[in-house]
Amino acid sequence: MVEREFHTMIEDKYDGWKRKTVIFLISQSMSLFGSSIVAYAIIWYITLTTTSGTMMAVSILANFLPQIFISMFAGVWADRYDRKHIIMAADALVAVATLLLAVLFLLGYKQLWVIFFISAVRSVGSGIQSPAVNAILPQFVPQEKLMRINGIKSSIHSTIMLLSPAVGGALMTMFSIEATFFADVFSALIAVGIMTKLSVESLHVSKEGPNSLQDYFTDMKTGIGYVRQNELIFSLLIYYVFFFFFIAPAAYLTPLMVARSFGGEVWRLTLNEIFFSGGAILGGIFISVWGGMKDRIYTIALACMGFGICTVLLGLSTKFAIYLIIMGITGVFMPIFNAAETVLIQENVESNMQGRVFSIIEVFSLFAPIAMLFFGPMGDKISVEKILLFAGGAMMLLAMIICTNHRRLKAQIAKNK
Repeated sequence: MVEREFHTMIEDKYDGWKRKTVIFLISQSMSLFGSSIVAYAIIWYITLTTTSGTMMAVSILANFLPQIFISMFAGVWADRYDRKHIIMAADALVAVATLLLAVLFLLGYKQLWVIFFISAVRSVGSGIQSPAVNAILPQFVPQEKLMRINGIKSSIHSTIMLLSPAVGGALMTMFSIEATFFADVFSALIAVGIMTKLSVESLHVSKEGPNSLQDYFTDMKTGIGYVRQNELIFSLLIYYVFFFFFIAPAAYLTPLMVARSFGGEVWRLTLNEIFFSGGAILGGIFISVWGGMKDRIYTIALACMGFGICTVLLGLSTKFAIYLIIMGITGVFMPIFNAAETVLIQENVESNMQGRVFSIIEVFSLFAPIAMLFFGPMGDKISVEKILLFAGGAMMLLAMIICTNHRRLKAQIAKNK
């Protein structure tokens, strides 16, 4: 009797999970598409009006720092409150901020500080939304389907990243930057409207939630303590830091390599982005069909090794056509890593802790832009090719360390049992 009731509860929880997943993916795709278009529009506007590297640096800080600050709080909120409502509220916040920017531009207030301020508010919205988006999927997607759904989600993300620059450029060419801003407002409103159709069981640790700033910090400390005590998740965090540190050269310095070694024509730089994004789309489809290895850590190690080998080959490339092919293959491994890492957390972390764990992951993913403080100046002293050889070799070594350490961890767990 008890067993039958348990199975009934599980079936109820995942009832209509495919419909819920479609609603969720459509909503988040609309949200991401609009946000990406505006992000490119802002970058282009600053570039064309200032041609200043310093202003671009300030813009990057405005886009990243608020997200870092809010992420830890956002993880607590994702574990305390209704994740669906958090996602909708974050989308609404971004929409209101973008609407304000559009109105100010129409009124003639086009100062850079206005853009930086609105970018910071949009960054806060993204920081609030991200942990809830990752943590909500296991609430309606069966565990054995998580890898497939995360792979599809990654492919959609890559497709949007491929299309956003073209759509944003077309809107700015045909209309105005204000029209581009309004496109994001409408897409966010549509995303929120679609999200209202999603029925998800609410998970509350406490109906009252934290009542003071001290309560928030207590919950944050609980999340950090949870990660430190969970050796598997703590090891994953360490791998994550090094992975994103060593992908920085391939992510940020390859356009410089293209300009120096193959030519600075715009079409070359465009193809560089298109091939990587195209590879990422294929990688997302591949991992959604394959499902990865049963042990997610080995899938992560495989992605690290593949990315490392490709990074080395990029550094050895002397023909642009060959370089583009390798860049496309490199892109394949990015969604494999991301999907395996996300599913590993979704499968091994209690639901009421996932928001905080994903918020910690969100913070450490920013090691890629931080790494540029090291690799950027290095790129002015030595060739990008040499940096790629170093970074690729380091990532291959990381893959071997992941496998060795994981075998040790599994042996230790088996011994303790």
